[in-house]
Amino acid sequence: MTGVRGYSADKDNYAKRLRRIEGQVRGIAKMIDEDKYCIDILTQISAVNSALQSVALGLLEEHLSHCVSHAVAEGGEEADKKLAEASAAIARLVRS
Repeated sequence: MTGVRGYSADKDNYAKRLRRIEGQVRGIAKMIDEDKYCIDILTQISAVNSALQSVALGLLEEHLSHCVSHAVAEGGEEADKKLAEASAAIARLVRS
């Protein structure tokens, strides 16, 4: 599927959040370089994981409300494909 994505309206917000996460990851690398306390590093890793999961859930919600709902409305093989993709994505998020 090309063209407008479900997240297109919030693209700048997602990009900003991912840049913030990128900065957090660089901060964690610096903490390791500076031999910071293990628990402090683990706390920051937990914060990054939570931030990434929040982005993932937002993208999943956008996908369900845009791509999947449009495919289901049209029906047929594309609907089955989109539902299977969404199910697999949810399974990956649950396992992570």
